[in-house]
Amino acid sequence: MIKVYIGDRYVYDVRNYAALARGAGTMNGLGLRAPVTAVLAALALTAAACGSSGSGGSGSSGGTISIGVPVPLSGDYASAGTDILHGAQLAAKKINAAGGVDGKKIKIVSQDDACQAQTAAQATAKLISQGIAIAAGGYCSTAALPELSAFHRAGIPFVMDASTNPQLTQQGFPEAFRTIGRDDEQGPIVASFITKFLKDKRVAVGNDNSTYSKGLAQSTVSALKADGAQVVFNNALTPGQSDYTSFLTKIAQSKPQVFYYSGYYPEFGLMLKQAKQLGLHFTMMGGDANNDPTLIKTAGSAATGALVDTAPLAQFLTSAKGFVSAYQAAYHTGPGPYSSYEYDAVGVAAQAIKAAGSTSPSKIISALHGISSYSGITGSFHFDSHGDRKPVNYIVTIVRGGSFAAYKKLDPSTGQWVNVS
Repeated sequence: MIKVYIGDRYVYDVRNYAALARGAGTMNGLGLRAPVTAVLAALALTAAACGSSGSGGSGSSGGTISIGVPVPLSGDYASAGTDILHGAQLAAKKINAAGGVDGKKIKIVSQDDACQAQTAAQATAKLISQGIAIAAGGYCSTAALPELSAFHRAGIPFVMDASTNPQLTQQGFPEAFRTIGRDDEQGPIVASFITKFLKDKRVAVGNDNSTYSKGLAQSTVSALKADGAQVVFNNALTPGQSDYTSFLTKIAQSKPQVFYYSGYYPEFGLMLKQAKQLGLHFTMMGGDANNDPTLIKTAGSAATGALVDTAPLAQFLTSAKGFVSAYQAAYHTGPGPYSSYEYDAVGVAAQAIKAAGSTSPSKIISALHGISSYSGITGSFHFDSHGDRKPVNYIVTIVRGGSFAAYKKLDPSTGQWVNVS
């Protein structure tokens, strides 16, 4: 049985999709604009690729070990997906240069999930049919949820580098791992920064109704209220529009001191630009889907002073200096925000394969759960019983001089916000 999620809601399993096909033609209200038949076709492919045994293939062909990378390579988030893919390719290149894993070369196999549930189902089916040993990737949680369900059915481990919705690891799937934190860990950090460092008490919160964005908004709102803040605005916009002045005007009418947006960079970039045109002066802060350089390109000079909370970017990590240099040399640009976390996802996957002494997905899963500490370029970590990264780290960045600059971090020993050293 493959459980299927549209947005953040469980909808149906593959066993019952024929009955659903006899119903309505679209899933209005569930975050999916495409016809049901498009999703069902993808699910049929996934079911065929998974088979009925519930276990994946060997993941090895000749002298190679295949690692699947499902990411958005088209659409609004293609730049983020491309950055992630580049991170995977650099990791494989380094591993292979050192002799590979047990004498076998790592082969990166990518598929475009477009950050959409139905496309993600198709992408996952293709990866499974290509005989991958493990998957490492993901960006939008909306796509990662059906991807993980399919990988679970096939028994293939999935190490996610950027998908942060708590549900991904709360389902109890042994195949689920991630090298990034969760939204319910990020929300309290955001609330602490707003109430304890900015000392603002009137907060507006916006989201885009996606799985990731709604989850982060809910976590942040709950934490803000617990910290004594007044949430004066809490609503969703429609992503993909070219004009958000009416949305911003409604926010302004609530008289906030700060506006926190939990959606993605295309919309936040426009809002930064249009807020400046409207003469709005409240603080603008975005969640970790806004740490992409495209945000600054979209907003231009209006991005200056914007705040974004995020897991530390590669350029701020001493341990990632070699990676940053290699990325710039290979792609003639700086690494994207999640490329380093993907680099570590492929790296920890390779270590697990080596520890397992096998490309059997079930043995790789056991090996991943057994890693006590992995020394990655984003820091040392391990996976807890749910597959979540421990420990996690967040900082707040600020846009200065046309780029993101490290700004503040929470000192856990004192509970105070301090400069990022």
